[in-house]
Amino acid sequence: MESKSRVLIVGVTGRLGRHLAEASLSSGHPTYALVRPTTLTSSPEKSQLLQSLVSSGLQLVQGSLEDYPVVVETIKQVDVVISALGSFQIMDQKNIIRAIKEAGCVKRFIPSEFGSDPEKIRLPDPSYTFHAKKSEIRRIIREEGIPFTFISCNYFATFLLPSLVQPGLKCPPRDKVFIYGDGNTKAIFVKEEDVAAFTIKAMDDTRTLNKTVYLRPPGNIQSFNEIVQLWEEKIGKTLEKIYVPEEQVLKIIEENPYPSNLEMVFIYSAFIKGDHIYFSIKDSGVEATELYPDQKYTTIREYLDTLL
Repeated sequence: MESKSRVLIVGVTGRLGRHLAEASLSSGHPTYALVRPTTLTSSPEKSQLLQSLVSSGLQLVQGSLEDYPVVVETIKQVDVVISALGSFQIMDQKNIIRAIKEAGCVKRFIPSEFGSDPEKIRLPDPSYTFHAKKSEIRRIIREEGIPFTFISCNYFATFLLPSLVQPGLKCPPRDKVFIYGDGNTKAIFVKEEDVAAFTIKAMDDTRTLNKTVYLRPPGNIQSFNEIVQLWEEKIGKTLEKIYVPEEQVLKIIEENPYPSNLEMVFIYSAFIKGDHIYFSIKDSGVEATELYPDQKYTTIREYLDTLL
């Protein structure tokens, strides 16, 4: 029997990293995580998480991305490197790419994207740069000849959906709802656990080599109006709907400095510009649920049940 790929996860204590580790371990992959020594003592929550993952088989390597010799030696032990670094650490991946190049053994690198395709975003604000940073990392990976898979899952289910896409709220409204744009443009939300499961399936698949894997689960592509309607059905009540036109949304974005305007920028991108769905996947990559039709996932309808 062919041995399982050895996987290194960078950013294992983050929003997605823990789910990547769990999915990798449950699939039988020897799984490593590069962890700063201070993480083990500075945060009780992260320390507890790491202890739980270690008990499931995760192998910790103490070090940081600034410890370049440690990064190289760690990468020499694995076949696949997955980065789950946060958006403010995107450019730190340059050291990972450099180390992968030096190690010469990595069969696949999955950089930290896990959002909208940065090369498909159509935003007017030049100060909003982290999509540009992700595109820059893509350029470097291609130039260095690193074997890659980019994962474009669009939005995590735990982003915006818990408030029914109402910036500033922590739970869905039960009286009135602001709908940005005309409410008819569709966006995509995928639960983090499902993103991780599809990622682990894709990392060894020859069909995903040097391609973008898009997550467009049929049950997770919904317009603003459809999401509100689903919520109304669940609570048995019709909400007052206040439509906010595109011009007003742009004004809100312009009047609020970065990063306080981020939620509205994301809403504008998905629900007004249609950045999740305006292009054909066939021209850009492959779709995860078509590659792995047996992989179960949580639909938006099912996710809303958890908010009742």
